[in-house]
Amino acid sequence: MAAADKETHASALRLRSYQDESYLHGFLGTVDDLQKAGVLQDVVLEVEGRRFPCHRLVLSAASPYFRAMFTSDMAESRQKTVVLQGLDAGMFGEILSYIYSGTLHVSLDKVQPLYQAADLLQLDYVRDTCSSYMAINVERSTCVDLYKFADDFSVYIVQKQCLQWIARHFTEFSSDEEFYSLSAKKVTEIISHDELDVKEETTVWEAVVRWVQHSREERLHHLPKILPHIRFNLLTSDDTAAILKHPLVREDPGSSEVIRNNVVQKENTNLKPRLGMTTEMAILCLSSRFRKPKELLFMNPHEGKFIRCRYNLEDMPEFNAMTVTSDNDIFILQVEESEEENKQSLLKYNHAHNVWEQTGVSPIYNGPEDDLYCHWHYLYEVDHILYYILCDPYKDRPLVQVRRYNQNTDQWQECSQLQLLDAVHVSHSAVLPCGPNLYFLSTTETTGTMEVHGYDPSEDKWCKRTTPMISLEICTAVAMETEIFCTDNDFTQTMVYDTESDCWQKLQGWPTPGIFAVHGLPIMFVLENQLHILLRCSSNAQVIYLIYVYDRSADTWRELKANLPNMEYHAWDFSPVARMYLPYLKGT
Repeated sequence: MAAADKETHASALRLRSYQDESYLHGFLGTVDDLQKAGVLQDVVLEVEGRRFPCHRLVLSAASPYFRAMFTSDMAESRQKTVVLQGLDAGMFGEILSYIYSGTLHVSLDKVQPLYQAADLLQLDYVRDTCSSYMAINVERSTCVDLYKFADDFSVYIVQKQCLQWIARHFTEFSSDEEFYSLSAKKVTEIISHDELDVKEETTVWEAVVRWVQHSREERLHHLPKILPHIRFNLLTSDDTAAILKHPLVREDPGSSEVIRNNVVQKENTNLKPRLGMTTEMAILCLSSRFRKPKELLFMNPHEGKFIRCRYNLEDMPEFNAMTVTSDNDIFILQVEESEEENKQSLLKYNHAHNVWEQTGVSPIYNGPEDDLYCHWHYLYEVDHILYYILCDPYKDRPLVQVRRYNQNTDQWQECSQLQLLDAVHVSHSAVLPCGPNLYFLSTTETTGTMEVHGYDPSEDKWCKRTTPMISLEICTAVAMETEIFCTDNDFTQTMVYDTESDCWQKLQGWPTPGIFAVHGLPIMFVLENQLHILLRCSSNAQVIYLIYVYDRSADTWRELKANLPNMEYHAWDFSPVARMYLPYLKGT
């Protein structure tokens, strides 16, 4: 290397960059001082007759709208005074205050015009802040006004929050004057919502009747377009007959035809029961995989509801994993083994008929050397995408394989694998989703050490997370919001892992371990946003089942008095929970 090159190379190695934090924070304050002092201003913006002296450079740096105005061949780029149309002078003053100070003042009385001004001037931060502010202020007095505004300006986050509020309070809301002020489009949008908290579909019909009768002459012609969004498949024949005889329907032949068409086709409808009609139920297998026929227990011990459903082998074949999606779809993986290949097919639960149906999704192929009954299988949804996870704990280096389903190609795509260290034999493990990621929790056989690995689908990458301070032979685990709860075989050590802070905390264990002996694996589940655990215990040579619910504020487990059927239960690392429409279950 030449001497000059060596000198340049050495100089480059000594190069360092420094950042003056006080300058960065003080620069905006200096600009604000210049504005207040009226110094170096080179343009005047006129809004509704009010004049605002400003700096072109500052405006251009803050807003793409002004940048385009002042750096193009537009006439405004050469004018000393620019008149702005479509803006409120008071709101523009607030916008200028933000541009020069970085501080935004928002209140209910000005959030909507402030959003409009920010939308026009392309100020993303102001627009997003106003959206968030409106969303957290949706309540009875503001809901309709914000709902209409969100619809006019396509503010999705506010529109969604308003719909959720209306759905939760539909029975009371549908009797308010504000409901009667809504357009036919918005009424249709509301009654199409799955999350309506109504016990009976007649509540929805009666709300529509009141809305039409509030302005009968103007609204009657909308009825045939609204009626298809009433779920006639959830009405009794007597309810339907009463609706057909209603004066509004008899007055409009088109409405009668719509109802009759919906009644005839109701067996084929995909319209789901409303949220208020369903009950959260934990799902447990009652019989082992080798017993026929199969049985499932749908249970909600808080409401004292325990419903057993029996299926023949052809109706519910052998399966390795079950999951419930955010849309309340229940899937299982059907096992099909042969000498040439092993594969698993995806079956979906038909709530209306209480049967399991083929989805038409491409099957998952496993190698012929894989024993599907010896490996650990998991099926989960993350951000509306299905993931299949296979863990082979018996290899010299245990392997966790992940595949994701691509709906566009109808293929299960290979994702990044997790290869554990040599000579690590996994004795206990659990895989489960929490937030946007998947987590693999495992206990090594030799040391009893518990490890946690997180899988980030957005980066297709595994990452080792913090190990708990105490050893835990993990038996069952379940996620709730951003936390993962787990316990051991005997329910003596219970831990919670916060996935956001990457921290572990020990929880209170079983309060009465000396009275009963635990037999079989405990089963955790989250029901009605509360942590539960099911134990199979023995006392005086008698087998009993106990269910406990965890009180987080008191750090205690409280027993639920639940009379479970005395059978052998089976679950995976936790029991999936779904919203069930009980008439569908009881009718089978």
